[in-house]
Order: sequence, then C-alpha cells, then structure tokens
Amino acid sequence: KWVLDMGQGVYDDFGNIEAIEGIVLDVTVQKKQKGQIVFLKEHDQLTGIYSRNRLQSEIKKLDHPSNWPLSVIVCDINGLRVINDAYGNEQGDKLIIKVAYLLQKCCKPGQVLGRVGGDEFMILLPCTDAQGAHKLSEDIHSEVERYNHGKKQSHYAISLSVGYSTKHSGYQKIDNVVKYAEKYLKNTKLLNRQSYHSAIVSSIMAALYAKSQETEEHGQRLGQYARLIGENLGLGLADLDDLQLLSKLHDIGKIGIDDRILNKPGKLTDEEWKMMKQHPEIGYRIALSTPQLEHIAKYILHHHERWDGAGYPRGLKGDTIPLLSRILAIVDAYDAMTEDRVYRQAMSHQCAL
Repeated sequence: KWVLDMGQGVYDDFGNIEAIEGIVLDVTVQKKQKGQIVFLKEHDQLTGIYSRNRLQSEIKKLDHPSNWPLSVIVCDINGLRVINDAYGNEQGDKLIIKVAYLLQKCCKPGQVLGRVGGDEFMILLPCTDAQGAHKLSEDIHSEVERYNHGKKQSHYAISLSVGYSTKHSGYQKIDNVVKYAEKYLKNTKLLNRQSYHSAIVSSIMAALYAKSQETEEHGQRLGQYARLIGENLGLGLADLDDLQLLSKLHDIGKIGIDDRILNKPGKLTDEEWKMMKQHPEIGYRIALSTPQLEHIAKYILHHHERWDGAGYPRGLKGDTIPLLSRILAIVDAYDAMTEDRVYRQAMSHQCAL
C-alpha cells in the first residue's frame, strides 16, 4: 500500500518524546490512478507501445553526442485504409496491433519504438549508423515475410514500407533527420503502391468468392455481355476495358456484408436489406483507396441505381446515372435471372429478355 503519513511528537515535562500522534491515510487508489494517467499519456492505447508525445521527449533526450550516430526508422502499413473499408475498423485495429508486435520483436534493448499516427510507427536507434538502420529495416521485412508465410489462410498479407535516416553530428538538426526518413518512406511507398494494392484486392476477391455465391465465372459472363453491349453502342477501348474491370469487381463491397445475409435462402428483412444496400458504398471506398481502381469507383457506387430513380444508394435517375453503371446493371440483372439461385430456379433466356 501507498500511505500519506502526518504526525507529531508528544513530549513529557522534561522535553523528551514519549509518543507520536498523527494520522496515516491509505492513498493507494490515488497513486494507482496517477500512474495510469501517466501511462496513458505516454503509451498508445491500442498497441501499448510509446505514444507520439513520449517519442518526442525521447528524441530530445537521445539527441546527444553520446548517442551519435542516431538513426530514425519510420514504418507505414500499406493498404490499411483498404482493409478498414473491406473488413471493418476492428480488423484494421488487429492489423495495427500485430504490426506493433512484429516491430517489437525486431527491436533490441535501448532502441525506442512508438506509434506516431494511424498506420505509422517510428523507431529510434541510438549509437547506430545508416548501415545498422538498413540492417534493422531488412530484419523487419524478413519478420513480416515469416509471419505472412505462416498465415497462408489469412484474407490478406501484412505489407510495410520502411524509411530511415541518420544523424552523425551536431550540424544536423534532428527534425530534418526525421523529415529525410519520412521522405525516404514516401518514395518507397510510391514504388510499392501498385503491387501491394493489387495483392490486397486479389485477396479480397478470393475471400468474397469463398464467403458468398459470387463466382469468378459470374464476373466473366458479365464481362462478355457488357462488352457486347459496349461494342454495339460504339464505346471506345478505354470504356470497354473499364466495363471488363467493373464486371469483375462491381460487388467487391459485399466483403463487408455479413455472410448470413449474403447467403440467406429466404427474403431479407428490412434491416438485412438496409445492410445489403451498403455494399456499393463499401466497394466505392475500396476502389477510391486503390490506385488501379480509382477510375471505376463511381461506376461501382452507382451500379444499383435505377432509371426511374428507385435504386440505391443515391436514388439517381435517367441519364444522371453513369452509362457504364447502367450497362452493368442490365447485364447483372440478366445473369441473375438466367442462373439458379438459392431462393429460386433460373428463368429462360426469353423470359429474362
């Protein structure tokens, strides 16, 4: 226990202490609360590693000749926004926690790890030159690869971009060293952007095929139908290519819908239907955050609009609905009618027309 003791001596007629009187207060709870406040201020609540505030004070403390060369490593999780949009923020938080754990495994005693933003981490390496920083960055990539190799059933692989910089002397300002590390990180991220987003989208589509009635063959059929319509309308090659891509990925947002709703054999309740109608917007957010899909994001958003304005999510009508979305809506409806579903048998070609 922690106690606060207040007391005074009791003296006899000759000035000798014969007793002590006073009060002892139990302040254990207050002491613990104060410690918790300090801990929360200095640590990231999600991962338990140092917070941005604590890192700033650590940088000032370590910026001393005895710690030079002082290296700074910054790491950024690739595609976190896509994962948040596809699987929800809870899954994104789990990814952040896992990355923090992997980075902690790579750090040696004396090295300081913290989270400085939503998907960004920083490591301070006292008495470490650029070669040492490069070695740690390679160790981080190796650790992530080992983790991904052991998690082959996961919906997505962890991908990190890493940048670093080193302070060698007092002529360099530590703030500029951090900026150089962040610039290095940004360049690395730009180089990797296409590949990791492509990998994430592929894994999302694989997961969607596994959890719902959506199939790759369905996307291929839609692509064929849509291309025939596009050619008859005299669309250019760019639009025809976009139709092919849209046919494959229009329902990517269904990855964020509960499996029980996607595969329910009977009629959906009003609440279930409300949730189902969210999938174009989920798909739109995924496409917007993915470089290769940005240009078809609006088509994904509007592929369930209707000519009479009774569609969703925006209730657009007539020519205000993007042309490619209208084409996709027609071929999707036709394919749905002419294929067996859990809730009904397929119609004939003539009935569907």
